[in-house]
Amino acid sequence: MLNCLPRLRCISFLYSFPKVSKNIKQIHAQLITNGLKSPAVLAKLIEHYCGSPDSHIANNAHLVFQYFDKPDLFLFNTLIRCVKPNDSIIIFRYEFSRGLMFFDDYTYNFVLGACARFPSASTLWVGRQLHSLIVKHGVGSNILVSTTKIYFYSSNKDIISARQVFDEMSMRSSITWNAMITGYSSLKEGKRQYAFNALSLFKDMLVDVCGIKPTDTTVVAVLSAVSQMGLLETGACVHAFAEKTLCTEDDVFIGTGLVDMYSKCGCLDSALSVFWRMNQKNILTWTAMTTGLAIHGKGKQALEVLYKMGDYGVKPNEATFTSFLSACCHGGLVEEGLQLFHEMKRTFNVTPQIKHYGCIVDLLGRAGKLKEAYEFIMRMPIDPDDVIWRTLLGACKIHEDVVMGEKVGKFLLQLEECSHPELTSKSEDYVSLSNVYALAERWVEVESVRKQMRAKRISNNAGCSAVQIVSL
Repeated sequence: MLNCLPRLRCISFLYSFPKVSKNIKQIHAQLITNGLKSPAVLAKLIEHYCGSPDSHIANNAHLVFQYFDKPDLFLFNTLIRCVKPNDSIIIFRYEFSRGLMFFDDYTYNFVLGACARFPSASTLWVGRQLHSLIVKHGVGSNILVSTTKIYFYSSNKDIISARQVFDEMSMRSSITWNAMITGYSSLKEGKRQYAFNALSLFKDMLVDVCGIKPTDTTVVAVLSAVSQMGLLETGACVHAFAEKTLCTEDDVFIGTGLVDMYSKCGCLDSALSVFWRMNQKNILTWTAMTTGLAIHGKGKQALEVLYKMGDYGVKPNEATFTSFLSACCHGGLVEEGLQLFHEMKRTFNVTPQIKHYGCIVDLLGRAGKLKEAYEFIMRMPIDPDDVIWRTLLGACKIHEDVVMGEKVGKFLLQLEECSHPELTSKSEDYVSLSNVYALAERWVEVESVRKQMRAKRISNNAGCSAVQIVSL
């Protein structure tokens, strides 16, 4: 039937199919047979190919771009926008090396976005080269390109470069402000300082002379920063601002941010109030609430909330159990944590992963149940990693179990040497074993461990601490 389709019918098929059709290759063949080279239609074909979960079908998108004798910039931009991030970077580098095309601001924007979605050391280098090309070709004044540069640098944890781009912009949109604030609040290392920068930037946004107003994305990022700093009064002010300017009851992301913020700031009643008033809840909302309850020692109540998820059509996932088990560790909820772990597969059909086993080892270790923790590791259906053994060694040190600590410490050093013989710079395992011996005043063994460190040229990095006074 498809062989008889006229040209217009092929086009109508492309625009009417929301997903890739099983007949997309036949439609592609008909377009070639009829000599149709409309960039708009072929761009739609590229989108269909790239939307296929089958990698073999998705690869046909490259053939559409190569259909023209001369490279078409519109099709090229469509291709790098629709393919996977890593493929987008590879395609751009290949066409750039050929030198047959002149790229526009859309090209740079799409490739920078790909570098942001695929963060790594290599993509950071590519993105910096793109930044240089943007300056060279004079498209840096485009507000969308500059905003994507901020997003790119933030995703690759180069927050200093992101802020430099932000400060150099003469015009900013709400998306620009959101990218910079989110970049600060999403960093894990040195998060308190960056969270403070996010709040300062939010205050600057409120008094911006251009009149840019915060959006729901802004509020979510700011609430994350408040959660990291534990500033309840500031969080309440942000909540009031959101209630006044935005519809928070219908926004699942703002509601989840409020639940997380109030829980981490110690106001559990407010978190529960926001949670039950929300019209919509997703898996992150339920995870934030159950984790907050567990952190505050409300283990049984957290389990009750967790079991209610099914009544609302929401199923807990691996991240939910990781968060909850971690909260049980810090809250000392041994029975609740063990109960939930054993019901993961049986009740919720979630297979425990290595991180869940690590949480149980940490849970037992903190409670002083070192023998149970060791037996639990030996019964694991998957091989324990060095993190799990290191967790048990730390618990042995805390509870001054020298016998178990010596056994685990020696095993951990052997495991490290066998699996990573090229690594000789790690010192925490040697120091932990040395401290275990020191607790028992076995100074001969302490000196022996230290001699091994010196022989292998393993240095112990000095620790440091800091006190920060924040005024808002």
